Amino acid sequence: MALIGGFIFLGVLALLVLYFIVVYNQLVNLKHAVAKAWSNIDVLLKQRHDELPKLVETCKQYMKHERETLEQVMRARAGVSQARESSNMAALGAAETQLRMGLTQLFAVAESYPNLKADESFRNLQNRVSGLENAIADRREFYNESVNNNNVRIEQFPDLIVARLFAFQPFELLEFSEEEKRDVDVKALFS
Repeated sequence: MALIGGFIFLGVLALLVLYFIVVYNQLVNLKHAVAKAWSNIDVLLKQRHDELPKLVETCKQYMKHERETLEQVMRARAGVSQARESSNMAALGAAETQLRMGLTQLFAVAESYPNLKADESFRNLQNRVSGLENAIADRREFYNESVNNNNVRIEQFPDLIVARLFAFQPFELLEFSEEEKRDVDVKALFS
């Protein structure tokens, strides 16, 4: 009888260990999904960061009297870069709002410059920046979904036992101000 009890105990212990291993691996997978989602956003932010000086330089050739608008875009670009490098989601949200407002203003001012609107380089850069904006928005959604999956999982019982035992931490959602949440169609500014 003691032998059967020992086998049952070992069987239950093996199932418990197996459960911990499975949960641990799933939590690691979620953690890395968040990191991958952030990396995808980071790549797009870097690409946009590289495109904006070209856009501003093209605009400078035509918009000599609109220096404040161009400087606003470049200041916002620097803020996004700093927040991105530090992975500070709150600062990134605020900087993204400023950048989006600056780009909206830049494209609206460009309406007053028909030669600029007709410039092929400007149109190409405008389309590139608009495409990157759309891609960043898509990746934000995926990132927040990954963060949510991770955060819910590490708070659910009994998974929270494994999460606390191995110090899995929640991630911060990438949230934006009300201005950022409003739909801005950059292409429509040039129609």
